[in-house]
Amino acid sequence: MTATMETLIGLVNRIQRACTVLGDYGGEGGTSLPTLWEALPSVVVVGGQSSGKSSVLESIVGRDFLPRGSGIVTRRPLVLQLHKTEPGGQDYAEFLHLPKKKFTDFALVRNEIQEETDRMTGKTKQISPVPIHLSIYSSNVVNLTLIDLPGLTKVAVEGQPESIAADIENMVRSYVEKPNCIILAITPANQDIATSDSIKLAREVDPTGERTFGVLTKLDLMDKGTNAIEVLEGKSYRLQHPWVGLVNRSQADINRNVDMIAARRKEREFFATSPDYGHLASKMGSEYLAKLLSKHLESVIRAQIPGMTSLINKAIDELEMELDHLGRPVGIDAGAQLYTILELCRAFDRIFKEHLDGGRPGGARIYGVFDNQLPAALAKLPFDGHLSFQNVRKVVSEADGYQPHLVAPEQGYRRLIDSSLNYFRGPAEASVDAVHFLLKELVRRSISETQELSRFPALRAEITAAANAALEGFREDGKKTTLRLVDMESSYLTVDFFRRLPQEWEKGGNPGVNAASAAADRYSEGHYRRIASNVVSYIGMVSQTLGNTIPKAVVYCQVREAKQALLDHLYIQVGKKQAKELAELLDEDPALMERRQQCIRRLELYKSARNEIDSVSWAR
Repeated sequence: MTATMETLIGLVNRIQRACTVLGDYGGEGGTSLPTLWEALPSVVVVGGQSSGKSSVLESIVGRDFLPRGSGIVTRRPLVLQLHKTEPGGQDYAEFLHLPKKKFTDFALVRNEIQEETDRMTGKTKQISPVPIHLSIYSSNVVNLTLIDLPGLTKVAVEGQPESIAADIENMVRSYVEKPNCIILAITPANQDIATSDSIKLAREVDPTGERTFGVLTKLDLMDKGTNAIEVLEGKSYRLQHPWVGLVNRSQADINRNVDMIAARRKEREFFATSPDYGHLASKMGSEYLAKLLSKHLESVIRAQIPGMTSLINKAIDELEMELDHLGRPVGIDAGAQLYTILELCRAFDRIFKEHLDGGRPGGARIYGVFDNQLPAALAKLPFDGHLSFQNVRKVVSEADGYQPHLVAPEQGYRRLIDSSLNYFRGPAEASVDAVHFLLKELVRRSISETQELSRFPALRAEITAAANAALEGFREDGKKTTLRLVDMESSYLTVDFFRRLPQEWEKGGNPGVNAASAAADRYSEGHYRRIASNVVSYIGMVSQTLGNTIPKAVVYCQVREAKQALLDHLYIQVGKKQAKELAELLDEDPALMERRQQCIRRLELYKSARNEIDSVSWAR
């Protein structure tokens, strides 16, 4: 293998490994969006049960490390990444789910694959689409990424659902349908090629055969007098790439623990001495298959470099934008932290003011309180019942005491007006409360719209609490002021109103009646109704006045103060905090911190990949 090929395939392998560590890989259990992993080519091993898939993989690796047994053994996808190391070093393996543990005993690798499979599927014959990621480092391998999948089957056995055949086929299809997938279709030589499940599936997803490599296993187990020359020479079923024949270890070899290096030597001897396959010996065997796949990978990678570069550049731009959205890390010194907190408070305050001033929706609802709710509440006050003939007569009579009033029952008027004005307290307080709740809603909305605060739940809660506490204080001031307006109307009645009463009385009387008739009229129903009418007139005048002054008081005490001093107390308190307390306020949401770290790691991966690809491209 040339140095350039080693560089290209090693580069892709490193990128795929980094993608795996970051969880940035495609296929079942991966992300739904296009990823760098999916832009990189990989080899997917497809075959029926007992077709020799495991033996092929072990032959390529040169290690005995896969679980064996009857029936369905591979029950989860195995993403196997081979990394070529310098000669003389010790071979070892690493699992993604055990990142800090190196396996030098490959029997333990087999056990871990089995145990990790059982952890996901239980000790049953069920399957799972969640892949196991395994990396093997050895001087006896070529740089490759191989994906082993459950063997295709036709019927369910004991312990499997009836849908197992369809489930496995769907899983296999999800990998081999990807345009960057190289299909390694495994077929045993002692089976008719026309019945091969792997070839049938490969033909469906890759009808031209450009992505398919055919592999015939178990050539040494064919009946005497028969051979697979027609298939291997491409006469029986032609593919774009040459067929490769393999001789797997026999069960006896496995039982005797014959190592893979000896098995490779025995395989070479089989082809070299075979009267049927001797003329093809140089293009047969697991070592040739690995080199053939590597050479093909090099050509595929070269063709895909422009597309990979384009994808990487697009991903870098998107990650940079997401990092800007998530925000950069905060400084660790107290001065920087205090500055950050004040900037975040000002950002919230700016959005809150925009809601009030009309730059954002919500502030108009406060005007609705004054234009609709307050007038409606004033109009619904129960003056009709309070100023009925019966109640007026009762109040006036009680106010007169033992002496009847002479002309106008002043005390009766005062009592009727004073008790009527008490009804205005309800709408006044309701206006204050309505504006208070609208301001609280605008605080909540402004908090959620201040994107910078989404990083800091503690500071967000502190600002919310401080703003709501300030609004409570503004509400108390608003209530005191509006109720004082009502009390002011009760404490001093308009003098002109009383001065007009005798004139109204004379207009309503009859100059020709005698004193006795006039005295009698003062206790008639008409007299009391005139009193009620006069009180209604006065109350109407007061209602109009309060309808104008209550909104002014509410805006002055609540809205204006909210715009000018909503966070004043918080600013004072923050200025007194020590560095540790400031750091606690800027303690970010763990999920967001993790997301930022993922973005940073992915960004570093993509930039590193771009630099490496650029260096390889210039070296070509």
